[in-house]
Amino acid sequence: SGGWAHSVLESGPFALDTKAKQLTSDGDKIELTAYEYRVLEYLLLHAGDVISKTVLSEHLYSDDEERDSNVIEVFIRRLRTKLDPEDQLHPIETLRGQGYRWVLPRANAEA
Repeated sequence: SGGWAHSVLESGPFALDTKAKQLTSDGDKIELTAYEYRVLEYLLLHAGDVISKTVLSEHLYSDDEERDSNVIEVFIRRLRTKLDPEDQLHPIETLRGQGYRWVLPRANAEA
């Protein structure tokens, strides 16, 4: 469960329903591709932790699938555009040479 007690992961204005596989922001639905959803879910489950591109890639693809080193950057860019179109929240932080981190405070996490 990654420390989450509910099927809905809440952080800032975002609510990610892991059962319905849907994301909302202040109640408005945000459409995500399957891969975008999986990247976002992983970041939210590990909010505050630095997640490397390698770890994200291993989470997204089975061992037999070919991995493009640029694909994670593309998913992160798409997520940033969808989650923060006004470029004000900055929910996903890039740590050069290390990876990415979800930086918004999360709600309903087990202490």
